[in-house]
Amino acid sequence: MSTLRALARAQALAAGVAQPVATVRHLHLSERPLVVVPLAMAGEANAPLAALVGAAPDEARLLIVPQPRNRDQRFRFAAELAATVLPYLDEFRDVTEAVPIDRGRDVRHRYVDAPQLLVPNPAGITFLRLLGRSTRFRRPDGDYPVHPSVPLLGRWLTFFTERAEHPGSSALVAMTDALSLHWATGQSVVEDLHLPALLGWIDPPAGMTGAQAAARAEDPTVCPPAGPATDPEFDNRVLAPAVAAYADAGDDPVARGAAYAELERVLRDQLAPTWELMWRGVGLLRTLPPGARVAGRWDGDKDAFTGHAEHVDAGGGPQPRRDGAVVAAQRLHRLERALTTYAVQRAYDDPLVMAEHRLTGEAFVGDVTLADPKRVDDTGKRPVLRPRIQLVTTEPVLVPVGTTLHSPARPTQKARVVFLTPAADGKTEVVLELSGAMGRGLTAAPGSVPEVGERLCYTTLSEAFLPAGAFPTPEETPWTHGGPPPTRADDAPAPSDADPAEDWA
Repeated sequence: MSTLRALARAQALAAGVAQPVATVRHLHLSERPLVVVPLAMAGEANAPLAALVGAAPDEARLLIVPQPRNRDQRFRFAAELAATVLPYLDEFRDVTEAVPIDRGRDVRHRYVDAPQLLVPNPAGITFLRLLGRSTRFRRPDGDYPVHPSVPLLGRWLTFFTERAEHPGSSALVAMTDALSLHWATGQSVVEDLHLPALLGWIDPPAGMTGAQAAARAEDPTVCPPAGPATDPEFDNRVLAPAVAAYADAGDDPVARGAAYAELERVLRDQLAPTWELMWRGVGLLRTLPPGARVAGRWDGDKDAFTGHAEHVDAGGGPQPRRDGAVVAAQRLHRLERALTTYAVQRAYDDPLVMAEHRLTGEAFVGDVTLADPKRVDDTGKRPVLRPRIQLVTTEPVLVPVGTTLHSPARPTQKARVVFLTPAADGKTEVVLELSGAMGRGLTAAPGSVPEVGERLCYTTLSEAFLPAGAFPTPEETPWTHGGPPPTRADDAPAPSDADPAEDWA
């Protein structure tokens, strides 16, 4: 936890309400996100019990599994979930756009928008990941057949949960993570995983403090758990008798219908409060303007969605159960690069995030007191434009002379530290030599060189392109890492007769 976030938590506790730790929204919010509130049966490995699904507050569709231990009913639940999720995904596959590539010499096409799934907390993402793993290899024929939509749903759920691991992605978002990214509460990080308590701090009811609202939210009779776990008291007192009544109904259609209706009622009562909290959280996030670089990261989600849709349409195989050594290393490398880029972009978009880097000495803010926009360096083979500016700052400058800095105001321009001179009153004079983003001639383009009086932030954080690492091909994988993998045209394992026996989780 950073120093500023710890301070914000202390201030939230003192003020009785959550404190903002961001001035902009750092994730994309779809105009029509698909909210999924899952519920799993306690004591069973990811056995689905119910789900409330819909793309608008008044479009909630309740799906239930009357007998969660019955595998046929589980897969019927998956088919019903697919009947909601897959048409929603298809809504985004009507219109494409041309994207220039190869410096404008060619174009590629992608969908103009992409779907977005919202779940209450990280445990909801885990639920979808396990549900995808247990369904994507199923077959609509042979032994233990399932509806044809079930394996397709599994592949899409796997796609979304893999995107959720990608830093900066907004394809699948846990609401508690999204809210905690923008507000700091007076409770612990673990307590922030409880959506009712988190929203109690951020938006407490009239006449209540955040602590009082969070304490009230801890009562499961007032605020049921936000899923996928259920409250043990609810399991023993309400759910178990309702499930038993459905089982005891046998083949009596009247008794079974009444028992099913009672199960629907109690499960809807359990899920409805979380459903309302999800849309309340969406409303709070919409009050924040999106960061300048959010749209660029959403373009990455659109690219990923387009690529996976094309893979599915072309008859490509499902995602493998386990990545090979090279594929796993490449994936880890991509995630590390994305994490670095995401951290820089958040700091460039948000002064509050950049303030954390100012505390660590990775950035400083100063006022421009001198500027020489016409300075030319003629010591090399040809003269080049190298303006210099002087900033005066009251913050400690911990970077050495020669360090290359960047400013969020002019992100493509480099600033090399030339002189560091201590001044009076604890101030420091910093002389920077500028290069890039000023035009091709020996005269700087208007506005490309900071003017006297500007207040600027300079940092060691850079948005410069990070080259990809070099990895051996799968065929060249050393034997110490499993040797060359089995050769298949689609590089994915074929479903086997043992697949139906695989654990649901």
